[in-house]
Amino acid sequence: MLTLLLAAINNKKKGLCKGYSISIKGGDKNRFIDEKDIEKLMLKNAGGTIKGQPVETVNLNKLEQELRKNVWVSRAELYFDNQDYLHVAVIEKEPVARVFTQDGNSFYIDSTANRLPLSDKLSARVPVFTGFTNAAKLAKADSAILDGIKTVAIFILQDDFWMAQVAQIELTETGNMEMVPVVGNHLIKLGTAENIKQKFRRLMIFYQQILSKTGFEKYKVIDVQYEGQVVVSKFAQDAKIDSVQLKKNVEKILQEAKQAQADNVEKPIEIKGRYEIPVDTAREEKPELPAEEIRTEEKKQDKPDEERKPKTLMPKKNVNN
Repeated sequence: MLTLLLAAINNKKKGLCKGYSISIKGGDKNRFIDEKDIEKLMLKNAGGTIKGQPVETVNLNKLEQELRKNVWVSRAELYFDNQDYLHVAVIEKEPVARVFTQDGNSFYIDSTANRLPLSDKLSARVPVFTGFTNAAKLAKADSAILDGIKTVAIFILQDDFWMAQVAQIELTETGNMEMVPVVGNHLIKLGTAENIKQKFRRLMIFYQQILSKTGFEKYKVIDVQYEGQVVVSKFAQDAKIDSVQLKKNVEKILQEAKQAQADNVEKPIEIKGRYEIPVDTAREEKPELPAEEIRTEEKKQDKPDEERKPKTLMPKKNVNN
């Protein structure tokens, strides 16, 4: 028995590579590296050819290490089967956000908040963040902001409605986040990435129960960063918006979203400028119905404020259309 085993091993060493197959996983929505790229890297590091070479001369460990050096490769595993056929399995890194720095440069980040370069092949459809630091070496606070960007981006990517509604998210000087929507002439203050699911839940309730009825021109700033409430403020000289069309637009994207949220939410009760919504389902999947408060704050002033214009590096949309 031992003799037969040794003979099989010797024959294996004398075998020639009959060919190879390459499979790439990850990057389902955005493919930044393909089979030809992997093949080119392999042949370059294998002396120009693999097929027809003795199996024992193919250094699989070296090939794996060289493939992993590519910025878009997360993992690479190579092995020969019993037919002397080489299998190459690659897992590609996938961007979750595109980040613009204050000087206009940009990069992607993956699910671990590591930077990825832009690609000539395609532009990934991912959430956009602007106003990140220009510093080449990140301070601890900047790294925390980048990790927060990753958290918010992953949440948005997992929700069809917010992918359609979020135009971009701006970073303030203090590192807080302010969202610019696709539909609506207002700015949404998110604060930090902490409890981001609850914040977007409060915003969804406000969209469904208030703005869908009052029109999207009524409030200029919507603040959802405080637990259990939404604070809204009016500014003078608001841009004129076709509220009927805006209402139709938001109703359309609400219907197209996969998750029909707050179908059983009770109607808000208005009490002298304050809205109470008796639900906050962001805290758990099937929660009890605690009180949810939405406060409105009117800005009193003798002279009108200048219209708030987000600092954005992306093309501005025409709010008159």
